[in-house]
Amino acid sequence: MTQHVSDIMTSAPVTVEPQASVTAVARMMRDQDLGAVLVADGDELRGLVTDRDLVVRALAEGGDLEQTTVADACSDDLVTVTPEDDVDHAIELMREHAVRRLPVVESGHPVGIVALADLAMERDPDSALGDISVARPNT
Repeated sequence: MTQHVSDIMTSAPVTVEPQASVTAVARMMRDQDLGAVLVADGDELRGLVTDRDLVVRALAEGGDLEQTTVADACSDDLVTVTPEDDVDHAIELMREHAVRRLPVVESGHPVGIVALADLAMERDPDSALGDISVARPNT
């Protein structure tokens, strides 16, 4: 039986507007314990920003972080899947494009996100990545 992305994705992903400051997004990610958020202009997906993106593309560049927008720090060349895609296809895309997260879109609108950790938990929950994925964060 084929397993679909919708079976393992995180529904209702957190989205931010492209004009949001990287500082505001970083605080939100900290407060909600998120590693990534989707960047959307209205209902249209524009990018994905990770905690690493904020460090490498914003903090390391210096400048006024309150004036630096998330659009400046996000990845906008996205690889996406649909809820109906099978999980094996998502795995292939992650391998091929060396990404850890795939936005899930339906008719161009973000409806979820599937992460490498989701796949690890589904396929091999006893693996090191599976164990790490369910562990409480060090805060």
